[in-house]
Amino acid sequence: MFCRKLMGDRDNGDDLYQDALVDAYAGFAGLKNRDAFRPWLYRVIINTFRATIRRPWWKHRVRQPADRPFEPEGNSPLDRHTARRWLTRAFQAVSPAEQALVTLHELEGWPVEELAAVYQKSPGAIKASLFRARQKMKNKLDRILRAAERSAGTSTSAKEDIPCVAAKSGAD
Repeated sequence: MFCRKLMGDRDNGDDLYQDALVDAYAGFAGLKNRDAFRPWLYRVIINTFRATIRRPWWKHRVRQPADRPFEPEGNSPLDRHTARRWLTRAFQAVSPAEQALVTLHELEGWPVEELAAVYQKSPGAIKASLFRARQKMKNKLDRILRAAERSAGTSTSAKEDIPCVAAKSGAD
């Protein structure tokens, strides 16, 4: 599920998962602490994701998804579609590494301490990275709303559609 969320659709997410498992199998002998398997496997997935995004030939083959597998608080199809649309726009403002971090923490519910173990950083550095990523996402959405308001000459009523994930600004 995590791979699908990173890639934005089922097929590319499954491909990422398979590639990451091949990489993990090849490097499993080098894993010294078997108790740290889960963070190590997620680290392999994230590194495989970064390598996949970095490849120029791959960028041309991956279509930009119309929506992300994200479940908003509302249950109506309109709420889900609106949340996916805003989340997709917000993710355009962050790097693949920041996208992976936000996906793990906000959408998958990983605690900061586990992310610190996976990224091999302090919890404070993870909190700061999450804060910066959230700010970038929020600024992107604010720019889109201001541009829409200028072109339509409307008020800020469109801000009601923004899901709370992208508008969250406090550190955990």
